[in-house]
Amino acid sequence: MAFDSVRSHKFRSVLTVLGIVIGVMTAITIASILTGLRQNIISIIEEYGTNNIYAFHLSTGPRTNVDRSERLRKPLTVADAEAIRTQASAVDDIAWVAPNVGYGGGPFDDNISYQGHNYRWGNTSGVTPSYGNIANVTVREGRFINEMDDQQRANVVVIGVNAADALFPGQNTNIAGTQVRMGGYNFEIIGVLEKRKAGFFGENEEDNAVFIPFRTAQKIAPARGWLMMIIRGRSGQLNEALTQSEDILRRRRGVKFGDPDNFDIKTADKFIQQFDSITAMVGLIAIAISSLGLLVGGIGVMNIMLVSVTERTKEIGVRKALGARRKDIVRQFLFEAMTLTFLGGILGVVLSIGISRIITLLVPNLPASIPLWAVITGLTVSIGVGLIFGVWPARKASRLDPIECLRYE
Repeated sequence: MAFDSVRSHKFRSVLTVLGIVIGVMTAITIASILTGLRQNIISIIEEYGTNNIYAFHLSTGPRTNVDRSERLRKPLTVADAEAIRTQASAVDDIAWVAPNVGYGGGPFDDNISYQGHNYRWGNTSGVTPSYGNIANVTVREGRFINEMDDQQRANVVVIGVNAADALFPGQNTNIAGTQVRMGGYNFEIIGVLEKRKAGFFGENEEDNAVFIPFRTAQKIAPARGWLMMIIRGRSGQLNEALTQSEDILRRRRGVKFGDPDNFDIKTADKFIQQFDSITAMVGLIAIAISSLGLLVGGIGVMNIMLVSVTERTKEIGVRKALGARRKDIVRQFLFEAMTLTFLGGILGVVLSIGISRIITLLVPNLPASIPLWAVITGLTVSIGVGLIFGVWPARKASRLDPIECLRYE
């Protein structure tokens, strides 16, 4: 009976549940994009290593605010890294990185040039030889930086795929061994990195990477002085490695008992938690937008059900005269309202799937994955809206006097 009522007023029913459709569609579409991004973050972390710990004197990872007092913090040092290597029993290996050697205003210009081709987007970093093993780096051609390169402060460089494509367009091999110019120095390309599978919008920060030996970075940009550590814990001892490394850094940096750390140290899971805290705010905004649509849709459903009660007054009187109880009338109109909003929810789900597919086609590198929980929640909420906003019309219909209903024209 509920489906017959909807089918007999198709256009009116569609207009009635339009707010429900928009609300469910918005919530599921945003949830699909955020879920896709989260899956990408997890994939990236798994590629770089799930047993790694990251330490830096400034806060790292996604965040919504910046603490200006952080600028006064002293950078970590090589001595700090060596102390962790020798004193932390749960630490398997450690690499340290001099990030962003070609920082703005610094003495080293990390623009790479070769036979009229330039690459200006490289984020040049000085790394120790252990970085390749700890970060699971794969070299497509040539080799990675070794201990001799670092000890001799050699002018050698390992570049990412974007740098290789910019400097050697159309050339996929025989890049290693080429001499390029960077920052007024001649550098030999000793390796080209393999493109990682995971990344945001098809890009990974390693695609733009330019790696030089750590000691070479200290030689050409001594004023920078920033150092980031990548600490690999022993198998099954990640938390112990984190605790030991944190304790060592607190002691060496003179942090008093009870005071917060004046450095940032976290496992890969913390990056996911930071991302989740940011996406939670986006989710709240999506819920607010969806709630407005659902509210408008609910009011529309209540209005159309009140109109339906008026239109079917005589039918209600006949049913009551034939023995229908008040709860039967209530159940009938509630089912109709819930059926109406449920169909609106289904339409919203179908449209959200279509929009996610269109987004993926138009922007192939934008991840979108519709989670099952979002679909179930959308349909459940749509039914709940019909239940809530259908109560008043249903109760009004059940309270009609059968005699007056039969007289109604």
